[in-house]
Amino acid sequence: MESVTVVAVPFPAQGHLNQLLHLSLLLAARGLPVHYAAPAEHVRQARARVHGWGDAAAAARGVEFHELAISEYVSPLPDPAADSPFPSHLMLLWEAFAASAPAALAALLGAISASHRRVVVLYDLMNAFAAKEAARLPNGEGYTLHCTAVSSILGRMEGGSDLLRERGLEYLPINPYVTEEFLEFAGKRARAAQTIPSSAGIVMNSCHALEGEFIDFVAQKLAAGGKKVFCIGPLNPLLDSSAHEQGARRHECLVWLDRQPPASVLYVSFGSTSSLRGEQIAELAAALRGSNQRFIWVLRDADRGNIFADNGESRHAKFLSEFAKETEGTGLVITGWAPQLEILAHGATAAFMSHCGWNSTVESMSHGKPILAWPMHSDQPWDAELVCEYLKAGFLVRPCEKHAEVIPAATIQEVIERMMVSDEGLPVRQRATAIGEAVRSSAADGGTSFRDLENFIAHITR
Repeated sequence: MESVTVVAVPFPAQGHLNQLLHLSLLLAARGLPVHYAAPAEHVRQARARVHGWGDAAAAARGVEFHELAISEYVSPLPDPAADSPFPSHLMLLWEAFAASAPAALAALLGAISASHRRVVVLYDLMNAFAAKEAARLPNGEGYTLHCTAVSSILGRMEGGSDLLRERGLEYLPINPYVTEEFLEFAGKRARAAQTIPSSAGIVMNSCHALEGEFIDFVAQKLAAGGKKVFCIGPLNPLLDSSAHEQGARRHECLVWLDRQPPASVLYVSFGSTSSLRGEQIAELAAALRGSNQRFIWVLRDADRGNIFADNGESRHAKFLSEFAKETEGTGLVITGWAPQLEILAHGATAAFMSHCGWNSTVESMSHGKPILAWPMHSDQPWDAELVCEYLKAGFLVRPCEKHAEVIPAATIQEVIERMMVSDEGLPVRQRATAIGEAVRSSAADGGTSFRDLENFIAHITR
């Protein structure tokens, strides 16, 4: 009988797939047998988009992938003109996943359990069913992966809001920034609030360099309930020399970055679940053009539930043709998937205009790049608050509550210039640089995140 194996069960949205795959690859690189279980199209999606590992295909060979059968679901296109920026078009996928995946996971865990001394199930905070299935195993142990900022849960803990207020922060619950439909789903299907209590411990994608006092507060609270806490972030293979190897073919945007002066390029991307309205795209384009700053702009709509479904002709085709001519030599527009980790790590990249998803936030901070915060939904307003008001490493472009308004080019251009070239932006840029150094130290041999990862591995293989 083999000793210990790990089964990772992500929620099917890019930021969640990405975090658990990076963690799976880190564990596999340290010699643990790891299984990664998701619906077929999301296994394919995670493998297609993994980057930062040099030879990503070789890295992925250390993980055994399993396709969880779920019922068929409609995969509509996102609606940029919807009343809410929340990606409601993904709800049909999430309902199908929550309804069908438990049985598929139970069968998989049962088969794996029979030949191992211990099965360690790493489940996404949103996957309460995985916590339940892990608890059913006679040799199972479940650990929650908390995919968002540690500080984002303080407001739900006794004394947490007081700590935030002492630091000049106001707790922002996600309720105003998601839909009623999602809240109902989260309450009935996902039941995230039940996931941590059901677990043996919690693994956090953050580090003391970003949220030290908040991590200590949460760890103390959870320890009182018998929960072990391992803060191992950021889950960024570019920070792990033992996992990362050079030699992979580079994306063309990195070759373009090589030709730019140091710290001269603004990277613009709004993640995989947000779409800008046509009018807003035009204003942002005018701001980029008017600022005279070099830029890389990832202009793509939100993912469909199945990213491999045919999206038809891009709604941006005509605009892109004209904009590319107007900004030739200054900017680069990417309409497909972009290697964000490498872009942010590149010396030519100066700052990041971002929706402030947690992945993007920690990746930007990891590489010392300040953020022009443009939150859209969910926990993103809180992440923007953390970056701009607590870390002092960014400027707010637009508060989330103004999502229905079109932000004019002049307003966007003013923030770009303030960050990129003004004296006012200098301390913010310097602060981000210092944070990046601290984050990288935490991930290096002997750092807090490095030690927590080693402690987690030692604990689950005890």
